[in-house]
Amino acid sequence: MKKNEKNLKSIEELRSMAKEYGVLDNPLFETTLTRYETQIQILDELKKAIDDDEVLVFKEYVKGRANVATHPAITEYNRTTDSANKTVATLMKIIKGLEISGSDNDDDPLLNALNGSDGNE
Repeated sequence: MKKNEKNLKSIEELRSMAKEYGVLDNPLFETTLTRYETQIQILDELKKAIDDDEVLVFKEYVKGRANVATHPAITEYNRTTDSANKTVATLMKIIKGLEISGSDNDDDPLLNALNGSDGNE
């Protein structure tokens, strides 16, 4: 299975889980999932850049001397990976925390508002 297919499968699994827990249409979930999808696309592009180029690059600093450095895409890849991991953790918290059916959050006005109800149902 290719990476893109794997990523799409994991995103579909998140959607399926959100549907099961009744938060698929929650705006907080939707915007966070969109952010995660964007991060995955960025990671795919950065990975291509790393694969296509050398891992080490040479930068000229003072008086034309070349210094060896890691490819800038590697740093961005690591940052984006950290961010994507945090985003998916947030998605899981949203799914579990805003669960509509069988929820113990009936008395929490904020969670009721996020779930789209006023708590008087």
